[in-house]
Amino acid sequence: MNRTRVKICGLTREEDIDVAVAAGADALGFVLWPGSERALDIDRLAHLVARVPAFVTRVGLFVDQDPEFIRRCEAYLDLIQYHGDEVPATCAKATRPWIKALRMRDALDVQAAASDYREARALLLDAYKPGVPGGTGETFDWSRIPAGLSKPVILAGGLASTNVGEAIRSVRPFAVDVSGGVERAKGVKDHDKIRAFIQQVTLAQP
Repeated sequence: MNRTRVKICGLTREEDIDVAVAAGADALGFVLWPGSERALDIDRLAHLVARVPAFVTRVGLFVDQDPEFIRRCEAYLDLIQYHGDEVPATCAKATRPWIKALRMRDALDVQAAASDYREARALLLDAYKPGVPGGTGETFDWSRIPAGLSKPVILAGGLASTNVGEAIRSVRPFAVDVSGGVERAKGVKDHDKIRAFIQQVTLAQP
């Protein structure tokens, strides 16, 4: 059975990390882009990731940022998430494995992007909203995801416990990514929503 993995993103508090891990999250996301209300600095990142146990992936989210800053953060991360307009050559500068987020604008050719970003470990597909690199809280038309994509798909964009089961049954993604859908305020997770989200992912398994 192919189990859908879960990434809880936008973590800023110790207690939220503990609950996400206990509920069964496979990966935890930390936003290092200063334009986000969930942003962390390096010192806070170092403090938070120290709570993350073995076999839970620590993911750092960056948006068109200086490679030297990313390199400084990499000491505390297992995986880099490029969430801006980074070209493949820029992504390849990472010293950690990386994934590339694609915002599903109308003109996007997902198959071509999978070829362009061939070194990515997965493609994270997110809703497109002009001027907003992520965290829109909106879904997109999942039927736009082509079958037989050469990269694993991480599905994001407007997911919550109320629709993640349908999303998994429709898309069969490798993983799902949630931030706002398990929050009660920006950067403050709702523990019951985290548990409900992961429960719905489990129930949706084939």
